[in-house]
Amino acid sequence: MKILLNYSPNFDPKRRKNSQIKFIVFHYTGMKSEKKAIDKLLNHKSKVSCHYLIKNNGDIIKMVPETYQAWHAGISSWKKFKSLNKNSIGIEITNPGHEFKYKKFSTKQIYSLIKLTKYLVKKFKINSKSILGHSDIAPDRKLDPGEKFPWEFLSKNKIGIWHDLNLNKIKGERGLKISNPLKLKFINNLFKIGYPRSSKINKNKYKKIITFAFQRRFRQELVNGKIDKECLLISENLIKKLN
Repeated sequence: MKILLNYSPNFDPKRRKNSQIKFIVFHYTGMKSEKKAIDKLLNHKSKVSCHYLIKNNGDIIKMVPETYQAWHAGISSWKKFKSLNKNSIGIEITNPGHEFKYKKFSTKQIYSLIKLTKYLVKKFKINSKSILGHSDIAPDRKLDPGEKFPWEFLSKNKIGIWHDLNLNKIKGERGLKISNPLKLKFINNLFKIGYPRSSKINKNKYKKIITFAFQRRFRQELVNGKIDKECLLISENLIKKLN
């Protein structure tokens, strides 16, 4: 695996122990051009960075050594962990994102991502359950890597988790309304999975926000923020897989 070096000045100078690294977080760059994205990650004024960036052609650039905190996660949490910069490796993947004609990730990007992630998982002993998207850890702020990111395909390569329900069967449950107690059960399932709680946003508004985040990851064919029976069944299956 060939890795190019182009170091960013944006990182915390204090080294961290390998044992502190528990997560890998995937992002898209969310900018019109690849060059602009790279320039931003290298600009000290931007105050953002990542450990690795994967270009459109699949080239991998290392921007911050893993033993330092890069500035990619921002205000974030997952389960008991807060401010995930401290405990994660951030991987940016070139893609214009939802703001600039969001597109599918290239095959070359995904295969480079698989190689890189498997290398990092082995090196830092990272659990597949701890491979996340930016919108998982910051659902009120972020949409990336979004509903076109191939989480199901990656899970077949032991990267991240996915449910093991029969897709044709659960499609029949899509759009079916469920009772308010079951909707509450779904939301509590999301918290058990690891999605953050929020005391700053109106409860009903936040329920919709984390439902969107869940769907972008686990029910990508229909991302509408509405809790239906299919969403509930997927959440229950994931709870079983995680416990």
